[in-house]
Amino acid sequence: MGVTTFLQNFRGEHYDSTTDVDNLLRNQLFWLLSLRVILYTLLLAINYVFQDSRFDITIVPSNLLFLFLAAVYISAIVSVVYLRKVNNNLRKFGFIQTLLDVCFVSLIVFFSGTSKSNFATAYFFPIIAGGLLLPRKGGMVAAAAASLQYGGLLILESYNFYPPYLKSYQFFTPGNIMVNINQFAVHGIIFFLAALLSALFGLRLKRTETALTDSLEKFDQLSLLYKQIFDNITTGIITIDNNNKITSANNAIEEITGHQTKNLIGKNLEKTIPNLTLKDENHRQTTDFYRNDGKKLRLGYSHMLIKQGVNNGPDLGSHKIITLRDITELEQLERQVRQSEKLAAIGMMSASIAHDFRNPLTAISGSAQVLSNEFAAGEKSDSINYELATIILRESNRLINTIGEFLKFSRPESVKPDWFSLQSCFDEVLQVLRAGNEFPATTIVDLQFDPAIDVWGDEKQMFTVFSHLLQNSISFCPAGKEKLRITAEEISAADGEELVITISDNGTGITETEPEQIFEPFYTNRADGTGLGLAIVKQIVTEHQGSITVANEGLHNNSGQKGAQFTITMKVPRQ
Repeated sequence: MGVTTFLQNFRGEHYDSTTDVDNLLRNQLFWLLSLRVILYTLLLAINYVFQDSRFDITIVPSNLLFLFLAAVYISAIVSVVYLRKVNNNLRKFGFIQTLLDVCFVSLIVFFSGTSKSNFATAYFFPIIAGGLLLPRKGGMVAAAAASLQYGGLLILESYNFYPPYLKSYQFFTPGNIMVNINQFAVHGIIFFLAALLSALFGLRLKRTETALTDSLEKFDQLSLLYKQIFDNITTGIITIDNNNKITSANNAIEEITGHQTKNLIGKNLEKTIPNLTLKDENHRQTTDFYRNDGKKLRLGYSHMLIKQGVNNGPDLGSHKIITLRDITELEQLERQVRQSEKLAAIGMMSASIAHDFRNPLTAISGSAQVLSNEFAAGEKSDSINYELATIILRESNRLINTIGEFLKFSRPESVKPDWFSLQSCFDEVLQVLRAGNEFPATTIVDLQFDPAIDVWGDEKQMFTVFSHLLQNSISFCPAGKEKLRITAEEISAADGEELVITISDNGTGITETEPEQIFEPFYTNRADGTGLGLAIVKQIVTEHQGSITVANEGLHNNSGQKGAQFTITMKVPRQ
């Protein structure tokens, strides 16, 4: 249920803005025809019931009675059929129906004794109906017609022109001319007074209907405006009742949750969007939400009670309106801001370290190298000194490398892209790694990609990326059984071609929380790690407008589980 339905329920009915005066008059004419049938049926039924000599009233003969009713019914049926088909001249049709009712009353008055008839008051039906349905003229036309026809009947009676069966009534005596003039004057004045009053009421009713029509049109325009705002706003909006059943939801909810809006109506909020705490009103809160497609979102939400009316009107119990926003990207931006601040601090710190420690460490390393060479060529008694000098040399070189990583991370070089061979790059990386002591000779590296594949990027920086990833993978592989697999393929994406490179190992894999933390600076599980290697990898890949992810989709290890797999995705420009 959308906001329009909510507003319709609040109003009690839906007003179609295309409903105009003609449609309203049409409905009123239908009521007039229905009342005509009911009125004359009841009047003649009473006339038939009181056919007894004990009552001094004139009775219409049964044959005339049924003919009259037949005429009333036929006219009503024909009028209804015509009214359903015609779309214009409804006022003219209303005047005709009013005059027709005057004629029906005149007939029943004529056949029931004219001046002695008990049905003369029936003239008020078409007069009042005309005044209400057709203000100003309707009632006056009906009053004039009723006065003329009633006066004509009195004239006919004065000249002894009346139904013969009336002579059988002892109380019936035709009135003389003066009596009939008096009756005509009295009835005529009353008819026009009734027409005047009904016209006043009709005009007042018309003004009220016009004002109501304008108000409803403005209300519908406002309702349409609210609906457009409700449906097009990017913030998700849900309303619930006191049973936590969803009563309305906008289009943004469908985009955020993946649930179709029409399917949400009537469902329990807790089952649809769990973990919402609706205690503190107007207080912004957050929660995790998993869509049906498995995507995890971070939602920000708040709620407030819905109140009906103004001036402290009654509220709707525990009915609430809830606003939802997908703040996943916002929190990512906040983390990036914090990361930038952290990097800025690292940059300042690394610059200070480089300035204060790099030159002394270089001097220490050089001196340790000289001592190590002298002790190596000396006597056996110098073996201990040789080992100590080697330790100094190794640790000073490690500190120099750490400082270099700090500088590289805090002050990244600009990307100078060009086409280079992926095969040649990996060959150079493996050659350098195998020359060192940290890459075991037992390592099996399986290159599964087309040697003709080229990469668009900075070869020097991508060399660093592949070197760090291979060193990280090999450090978690089982000793003596190290296995690495490297794949690469070009795939088609929505915005062009992409190169996907994977580096898989048979190590211990990663934990559930590590995919979000593993690329953070200073995060490491290695005793000799600085926590900057994978952060540098992430930084370089991002500078190349690519992405990198990690998951346990690598090679099987000794425990039967899968090791880690790093996936790099890079754009392939058109050559």
